[in-house]
Amino acid sequence: MSRGLDARDAALRRVPARVPSYPGRMLARRRRMYFAMMGTCIALFVLAWAVVRIWSVPAAVGMCLVAMIIPPVAAMVANRRGPDDRWWDDPSGDPESDEWWDELDGKNRRPRDRP
Repeated sequence: MSRGLDARDAALRRVPARVPSYPGRMLARRRRMYFAMMGTCIALFVLAWAVVRIWSVPAAVGMCLVAMIIPPVAAMVANRRGPDDRWWDDPSGDPESDEWWDELDGKNRRPRDRP
């Protein structure tokens, strides 16, 4: 039994040391916004069919239509990158690929030979 645990521990140690991390405040802000939007969505559904339908079914349907739009927007907000996120120029770990992208971006331009 301990042999299986040792193999698992060895596999976990092979995980690359460089794991991309995001600034805590930015992730927390996006997470709060996502949960606020999804909470609003659930509240709209519950209020529409528990309370508002008693007085106006078209208003309840309208509330549900608004609530239907919120989840995709919340997903876009939660996955949005901030202006201080520099994900596009992080090295990938593959030297050949990084060199190729640097060349395309014009970072490592060599002076041209002129005749």
